[in-house]
Amino acid sequence: MEEERSFVGPVDRRRLLQLGAAAAATPLVAGALVERARAAGPHEELEDASIASLQAQMTSGGLTALALVQHYQTRIQNLDRKGPSVNSVLELNPDAEAIARSLDQERKAGHVRGPLHGIPVLIKGNIDTADKMSSTAGSLALVGAAPAQDATVAKRLREAGAIILGKANLSEWANFRSTQSSSGWSGQGGQTRNPYVLDRNPCGSSSGSGAAVSAAFCAAALGTETDGSIVCPAHQNGVVGIKPTVGLTSRAGVVPIAHSQDTVGPHGKSVADAAAMLGALTGVDPRDPATAASAGNSFTDYTQFLNLNGLKGARIGVMRAGVTGYSPETDAVYEDALDVLRAAGATLVDPADLATIDEINSGADELVVLIYEFKRDLNTYLATRTGIPVHTLADCIAFNNAHADQELKWFGQELFELAESDPYTAAQYNSSLAHERALGGSLGIDATLAGSNLDALVAPTGAPAWPTDLVNGDHFLGASSSPAAIAGYPIVNVPMGDSFGLPVGLSFFGTAWSEPTLIKLASGFEAAAKARKKPQFLPTLPTDAAAKLQRGKGPKKKAAPTAPAVAGL
Repeated sequence: MEEERSFVGPVDRRRLLQLGAAAAATPLVAGALVERARAAGPHEELEDASIASLQAQMTSGGLTALALVQHYQTRIQNLDRKGPSVNSVLELNPDAEAIARSLDQERKAGHVRGPLHGIPVLIKGNIDTADKMSSTAGSLALVGAAPAQDATVAKRLREAGAIILGKANLSEWANFRSTQSSSGWSGQGGQTRNPYVLDRNPCGSSSGSGAAVSAAFCAAALGTETDGSIVCPAHQNGVVGIKPTVGLTSRAGVVPIAHSQDTVGPHGKSVADAAAMLGALTGVDPRDPATAASAGNSFTDYTQFLNLNGLKGARIGVMRAGVTGYSPETDAVYEDALDVLRAAGATLVDPADLATIDEINSGADELVVLIYEFKRDLNTYLATRTGIPVHTLADCIAFNNAHADQELKWFGQELFELAESDPYTAAQYNSSLAHERALGGSLGIDATLAGSNLDALVAPTGAPAWPTDLVNGDHFLGASSSPAAIAGYPIVNVPMGDSFGLPVGLSFFGTAWSEPTLIKLASGFEAAAKARKKPQFLPTLPTDAAAKLQRGKGPKKKAAPTAPAVAGL
């Protein structure tokens, strides 16, 4: 494949006019885009193939890692860089084909490293790789020399035999630069689009990871989450996302927001694919002290917990207060999902609300923690980098001001400036950290689970994707990720249905280290619901009568509207 770097740069006015033209396209043009998508290259049967299926085909000799890499490269060229121009891939790894050939030789010699041997994956652009790719968090300020070493999660993927095909676009600085950002936009890569409806937003900050998996540009991908940034892109792009317990996966070599909440996890087209990825990432890492707590709480194979009948006999709490009511469309899909849970054998405790949800949704303590930790954590990370023009948060602010036509053309850097001003004392930070941990954990998720003897909680992940708006920022309505985010607890998002053809996800919540239980329940729901549909790369949402029918029945119950949470960090 041609290795020319043709990724889309920062969005300009002309590009916006082109987007507007696409949005006004007739159904005939939309159909042409779909046909172009279907003609994306050879081996289209691989579009829906699972990691296990790909591995089986390579074992039988019917497929090679090199052919698989070339398949994804062709698809990226035809659909991500051209055609619908999803723009989810920042850059491709120029060594991917050579790595694939080497892994094919290993297989031929009788050595297979594991279930990811020869599997091409993308990793988010804020994850360090000591190779020919950049590690920028989407910012032009970090363009320069490669990091001195791989992030631990990247190193472990390589050791497992995965091929890092490239870097995925993201919301710049993991969506922690401005209060008016457009999720999926970065100065380096421009705006990522939602592969279901191209003028809709992919959510942030792991936007490219979710969109790329959905569009079958890779077998799976890695994202990062501080509050919502794995599960929201999974939800809006119709894929599975696992946000692990903080400390289950290493953050060493990952551009940070805040060590109290940051975590790295996978996107996959199925729970099985995401579980296969997760197992390769775990283990204590001396470079990240938080992983010490994972000793005895982690597994190298999470696929062992997959269970098509995983809902049978489960007790699941139904969250409503503070996590529903902001979108009738979401609520309607949620009610249908609850029916699926019941039909598959789960006992639902409805409602099972968090007593602390209103205080959690206010975000007061979380803001203190994130702002306080960001400056310190980012400066510590930047001290590991050489050959780039910035070394502190203050340098990053100055760089953006000096390159405002590229970096600040759509929105500012209010969060950067607030963090640099260091507005909170250590005492305020420590108080807020302890309080938010209790709100989300012991007084929140843990108390609700214990109070009704529950295996897990469920809630809708968010609303259907909003139209991307670079001028005004995200049109974000609500979400359910904050309780687990501030507690450091896991979430598994699974597609639960759609509204007007836009995916809507269901989140499964549990206490710390409960990934095995959540994977069991989520795989059971996935098998029963069969809700995921392939994206069609439509230029805009159709408005005819057929589209109206996709909305489905109205909500059976409607909670009071709540203040929206963050769009994904």
